Amino acid sequence: MAAGTTVDHLTETYRAHYRSLLGLAALLLDDTASCEDVVQEAFIRVHSARNRVREPEKTLAYLRQTVVNLSRSALRRRILGLKLLSKPMPDMASAEEGAYDLLERDALIKAMRGLQRRQREVLSLRYFADMTEAQVAETLGISLGSVKAYGSRGIAALRVAMEATT
Repeated sequence: MAAGTTVDHLTETYRAHYRSLLGLAALLLDDTASCEDVVQEAFIRVHSARNRVREPEKTLAYLRQTVVNLSRSALRRRILGLKLLSKPMPDMASAEEGAYDLLERDALIKAMRGLQRRQREVLSLRYFADMTEAQVAETLGISLGSVKAYGSRGIAALRVAMEATT
C-alpha cells in the first residue's frame, strides 16, 4: 500500500462524515450554499494533497481543519465585500443640474460685467481669488474701508442684477 490516504479511504470518509462537516461549516457560515461549497472544496483539497496525509486516521482531522480555514476565508471575503459596498458613491450632478449651473454662472458673469470697475475688482479678488479684505486693499492700493464699501455695494448690485434674471 502506498504512503498517504487512498482514494477509497477518502470516499469512505466522505460518505461517513459529509453531514457532520456540513454541520461544522453551518456553525461558521450562515447560508447552506456556502456551507456546501466549503465542504466540497475541503474534500477536493484533501484529495489533491492525500499523499501528504501519511496516517489515514488523520484524514478527518485534516478535513475539519480545511473546513474551518475555508469558512474563515469565505467570511473574510464577505467582510471585504461589505466594506467595499458600504462606501457611498460620489455625488454626481445630473445633466440638468450641470446646465442650470452653467446658466447661473453665465448670469453671474454678465452681472459682474455690469458692476463698476472697483466693485468688480474687489469682489473678484475677495471671492474668486479667496483673498482677505486686507490682502485686497494691499493689492488694489486702497484703504480697508474702501474695500468694505466697494464689496458691500457690489454685492447689493449683484443681488439686484441676479434677481432680475430669474
